[in-house]
Amino acid sequence: MDRRQFLTLSSLGVAGLAIPGWGHAIAAEALLDPALDVAMKKSLADTAMQAATDSGASYCDVRIGRYLRQFVITREDKVQNVVSTESTGIGVRVIADGAWGFAATNDMGAAGVAEAARQATAIAKANAKTQTAPVELAATPGLGEVSWKTPIRKNAMAVPLKEKADLLLGVNADAMGAGASFVNSMLFLVNEQKYFASTDGSYIDQDVHRIWAPMTVTAIDKASGKFRTRSGLSAPMGMGFEYLDGDAAGRFVLPNGVTAYGQSYDMRADAIAAAKQTLEKLKAPSVKPGKYDLVLDPSHTWLTIHESIGHPLELDRVLGYEANYAGTSFVTLDKVRDRFQYGSGQVNIFADKTQPGSLGAVGYDDEGVKTRRWDLIKDGKLVNLQATRDQVHLLGEDASHGCSYADSWSSVQFQRMPNVSMAPGNAKLSVADMIKDVEKGIYIIGDGSFSIDQQRYNAQFGGQLFYEIEDGKITGMLEDVAYQIQTPEFWNSCVAVCDKSDYRFGGSFFDGKGQPSQVSTVSHGSSTARFNGVNVINTARNLG
Repeated sequence: MDRRQFLTLSSLGVAGLAIPGWGHAIAAEALLDPALDVAMKKSLADTAMQAATDSGASYCDVRIGRYLRQFVITREDKVQNVVSTESTGIGVRVIADGAWGFAATNDMGAAGVAEAARQATAIAKANAKTQTAPVELAATPGLGEVSWKTPIRKNAMAVPLKEKADLLLGVNADAMGAGASFVNSMLFLVNEQKYFASTDGSYIDQDVHRIWAPMTVTAIDKASGKFRTRSGLSAPMGMGFEYLDGDAAGRFVLPNGVTAYGQSYDMRADAIAAAKQTLEKLKAPSVKPGKYDLVLDPSHTWLTIHESIGHPLELDRVLGYEANYAGTSFVTLDKVRDRFQYGSGQVNIFADKTQPGSLGAVGYDDEGVKTRRWDLIKDGKLVNLQATRDQVHLLGEDASHGCSYADSWSSVQFQRMPNVSMAPGNAKLSVADMIKDVEKGIYIIGDGSFSIDQQRYNAQFGGQLFYEIEDGKITGMLEDVAYQIQTPEFWNSCVAVCDKSDYRFGGSFFDGKGQPSQVSTVSHGSSTARFNGVNVINTARNLG
């Protein structure tokens, strides 16, 4: 399911029904069944690797996965759906005669695993007959037996369903009590129990947790039939249920009085605020099109980073190997070589799968590579891309970036976007101080609709909340705002980034790529940033 499908489904409150390929339904209590024994997983992995080697493979890696998911869907005073799923099996990937082969099975016996390994090897040998050049796999050290866990304080799977439902129904009641006409709220919970082994000598056991608590609040003017919505300002996170504890330390009170959130989310408080803001949106004046300086909150900027930097800097898109979900990229290898001026000197973009609390945080990727941070854009100049073990030689490098991922044991791993974030500014700068210098601008909070071309060069972005800035002061709410960009022009218009005290995550819980499609999760951090002279259009204008 890609993000566009998800947004459509979630607006109807039925996203939990769209779970093809995500396993079989189980009782909620079964989500807490013990993980597979590590010794058993190692034995099965050794069996697969031996069978692959005996069949002629020069390399083999094995992923044994137990993927647990729970979705809770509510609307107003009703629980619409609760879905708990489990999917367990083994994927085997090999190189034989210089080509890749992959096979998977849910047969957890030694015979079934060995057969999958032999099948993967046979596929590789068949692929080799039409392959023009052998796979070049960057070396990675064997790590022995290691493990990694998301550092959670409260396992979301262990929280009783009643507590989850009561939370969401309380959220809905609070929003309705504050003036909302409709509201839906949801919980998406994921636990990936993943084991990786390879003939390089690595045996890696990981326990990964993620959470997302989206909601949509709607207010209707019954006299005119006009309506407005506001989505929640939560971010999907690589955390446990503690994310929903509403810790005051996780709140960011913005200069216009809006409350944003960092490492902790108060869903009920945000629901009340959303209801009040949708009522205010019904009365807000429509924006006058023109050039504005934009002040973009991290709850908004994440999507612009994702679409205009994250995806264009995937090496497979750059090379034209990947074109699903909005095409390839305007970036070329020579732009990396020549240090293309992607943005202003204020723009520093880095990839990092180690950031605590982020969706992409893991100890090791799905090729057994220890995760790390690396620069993509430094002082505005393009310096690197995102690449996996079999790609990185194309960049003249000898070590993978550690950004390989598969969304299931039955899916083959491939290059997926790591957390891609904009570094905060070095100089002390608050949001209030940034706004003081803006003569004619718009302050945008939250992500909205977007459109982007097949090269990720031209794009358009909306948002949730828009506030007009005149002579350094926020004068009131606006509506019907979207801005248009050409990617390099936009990032070169960045003139200031707030300091690290404002740094927050946004992200995508269902980021689609590939064919057959896979979904991944990715965070994008930033502090509030200012972009000068950006073209703003009125989305409500009548062209007829």
